[in-house]
Amino acid sequence: MVGRLLKVVIVLGIVGFAALTGYAYLADLSPNQSQVTVPVTLNAD
Repeated sequence: MVGRLLKVVIVLGIVGFAALTGYAYLADLSPNQSQVTVPVTLNAD
């Protein structure tokens, strides 16, 4: 009984890792890009 439960947990862990890896490779994880301009005041005395 314990051996069967251990096998199920290991198989679920492998399937979960494969699903996470597939999602990371196939999903659109690129960040949104936008141009930001901020005025800077320098104290050059």
